[in-house]
Amino acid sequence: MDYFTWNISPVLLELGPLQLRWYGLLFVGSFFLGLAISKWIFQREGRDPEALDTLLIYTLAGTVIGARLMHCLAYEPHYYLSHPLEILMVWKGGLASHGGMLGVIIALWLFCRRHKESFFWLLSRITIPGLVVAAAVRFGNFFNSEILGKETDLPWAIIFERVDMLPRHPVQLYEAFSYLAILGLFVILYKKLAPEFTTRLLPGLFLLMMFTVRFLLEYTKTKQAAYTWEIPFSTGQMLSLPFIIIGLVWVIWAIKVNKVKNK
Repeated sequence: MDYFTWNISPVLLELGPLQLRWYGLLFVGSFFLGLAISKWIFQREGRDPEALDTLLIYTLAGTVIGARLMHCLAYEPHYYLSHPLEILMVWKGGLASHGGMLGVIIALWLFCRRHKESFFWLLSRITIPGLVVAAAVRFGNFFNSEILGKETDLPWAIIFERVDMLPRHPVQLYEAFSYLAILGLFVILYKKLAPEFTTRLLPGLFLLMMFTVRFLLEYTKTKQAAYTWEIPFSTGQMLSLPFIIIGLVWVIWAIKVNKVKNK
């Protein structure tokens, strides 16, 4: 069987020593697209969008710092604890979405404290642009030929020629399109649900759906961590479980509160 071969350079443009990479373009571009979506949400709900430029800085910093620390300490702790200065070398690669999530939550809390905004209101609304960023990151991984899927003989398998000639699950695309599907659902819910229910429901639903997808797709991924667990779960699955549990409890709570208020 002939499989689709992927051999696109991760570098989009070179200007002397400077490189513009697909990953960086998608990552930064998704934040600005998220900013535009956030402005729409703020204007729709009568909030002042002027603070969003500052919010962009908070969330971008929280994402990068959290994702970098989680990658270094959860996926390659032995190496980075022996070479701590390399933790700062973000340009060498290595970001973990679980840490990015925690970093964003902390950044939002700090932003809300300073700007006197409702933390849970902002947390619920930021889920929509957050899904845009999550999908863009996985498309960036695809361009980098990284976070590879396991070998498969399925007809839609892809050969990542920059790595090897094995047909593999295009797990980066599985994940990216899953997040876009969740994004579509969230836009519908945001438009249909009462604002109070939206504030209570969306953060928990985001955690539940996003990390359930992540947990299930780990079964099609190659090993990411530099060490092994004594249990039948990958590092990514172990990091996803707390988010799934918190999300499930949160959704149940939100629905129960909504039922009580509607009686």
